[in-house]
Amino acid sequence: MSNASPGPPIDTAVSHSARVWNYWLGGKDNYEVDQMAGDKVRELYPDIVLLARAAREFLVRAVGFLAGEEGIRQFLDIGTGLPTVNNTHEVAQAVAPQSRVVYVDNDPIVLAHARALLTSSPEGATTYIDADLQDPEKILAEASRTLNFTEPVAITLIAILHHIASYEQAREIVDRLMRAVPPGSYLVISHSTNVINGARSDEAVAQWNKFGKPQVILRSPDQIAGFFDGLELLEPGVVSTTRWRPGRVDIGGEPREVDQFCGVARKP
Repeated sequence: MSNASPGPPIDTAVSHSARVWNYWLGGKDNYEVDQMAGDKVRELYPDIVLLARAAREFLVRAVGFLAGEEGIRQFLDIGTGLPTVNNTHEVAQAVAPQSRVVYVDNDPIVLAHARALLTSSPEGATTYIDADLQDPEKILAEASRTLNFTEPVAITLIAILHHIASYEQAREIVDRLMRAVPPGSYLVISHSTNVINGARSDEAVAQWNKFGKPQVILRSPDQIAGFFDGLELLEPGVVSTTRWRPGRVDIGGEPREVDQFCGVARKP
């Protein structure tokens, strides 16, 4: 595990997306302020819990696919969030115990729990970096202590790019990260949008942005697809997270779409 110095103190007076996300996932690592924020959004947009769980399930399917069928043994998980079940290292190391995983987040409570919970198999490695997505140079420098950037790496950005207000800056960050990894590496993204529920999603995000931290920016599927420019996008392309290679569909038919789209792409 990382032996980085402790992060800043936890501010329990302001809700934080990582802790609210944990609340929606049914976790206990959150405070009353996070529960209040989560409940306000859920009142406007009841599907938010489905969306949160769909994002986690997409991550599990994508990591399992990359570790299993593509033979990826290195993962850089940026925007880790609070540890729950089926974390990236658990999924990857269940397939290949030698997998090496670096987690990145900048919430003090995530840091505290990551040190305690993100353990590794003896054959692999799991470390944690306390850093902001807007500082990719720090992320890459510290990740290089655990990951070998001459070998393929899967970079996962689950529900984090929508916290970058500038689309151009978000594109630049993704481009910088992908320049650092060799051909055969992968990019995994999920990102909030409003093409499924329209005004309901807009209202829920507006409510969140009144009191939540960090703020959320909704983007179109075309903009989300833009993050994969220059890469080989895997089937089924950029789709709602519930539709990316679902392992099982209920008897009722296709999985219900949510306003978070995703994709997986390979660096040629």
